[in-house]
Amino acid sequence: MKEIDDRELVLRLQAGDLDSLGDLYDRHRHLVYRTALAICGDPEMASDLLQEVFLRLNRFADHIDPERPLEPWLYRMTSNLSYTWLKKRNRWLRLVRDITDRFVVDKRPSPHALAERDESWEWIRQAIMTLPIQQRLVVVLYYINDLSIQEISEVLEIPAGTIKSRLYYARKQLKKQLGSHEEALLRVLYENA
Repeated sequence: MKEIDDRELVLRLQAGDLDSLGDLYDRHRHLVYRTALAICGDPEMASDLLQEVFLRLNRFADHIDPERPLEPWLYRMTSNLSYTWLKKRNRWLRLVRDITDRFVVDKRPSPHALAERDESWEWIRQAIMTLPIQQRLVVVLYYINDLSIQEISEVLEIPAGTIKSRLYYARKQLKKQLGSHEEALLRVLYENA
């Protein structure tokens, strides 16, 4: 049986078929949750944001162009809601965790290597969480969700030059904060790329 594409599911949702919302949720929930978690650093908030994104997908289904890919809309909605929630709460949140799928390898690393990688990743998480939210959004979308500069530009609806600038200043700040841990940053980010 042929899998129904996002376009068809959006059209069905626009016609009032709530089962199609469930199918879209099953298909894209990991993308939304991972993005929200990476931005806000709080698993509970990420779960709430996941629900809110799909509630809005249902509420604003008529405004979605089924001829365009759905993922940029989901990234944009997740980013915007995450930013709004962080701004409203106006407090620092716990650090990003459980983003290990990015670092999974075929062979099992030794316990020492795991501990070293976890320690390196902790430094990176702390540094990312200190970035201004605009830079943090771009870093998360670029490094964690593997979006291109152009895709981020479309998702956030800002010029590609602004994305490049934010990445530049974010990298500069991360390099400054990580100092002697810079080699750990490079190793953790690129060892399994």
